[in-house]
Amino acid sequence: MSNKEETSTTLKRSWFQELKGEFKKITWLDKVSLAKQSTAVIIATIILGCVIAIIDFLIQIGLSFII
Repeated sequence: MSNKEETSTTLKRSWFQELKGEFKKITWLDKVSLAKQSTAVIIATIILGCVIAIIDFLIQIGLSFII
């Protein structure tokens, strides 16, 4: 039973060491790139929302003529 506990502890420790190593590999964007990409995402979201709202409105008008 002691062997199982040691193996489990070793596996957990190894997993956390690998996780720490992976976090060190992360590269973060600089503020300018982050701002540009965030702006692009917000604008794309607004445009897509407007397109969906227009399509929804047109479908409502079309269904009101049918019903």
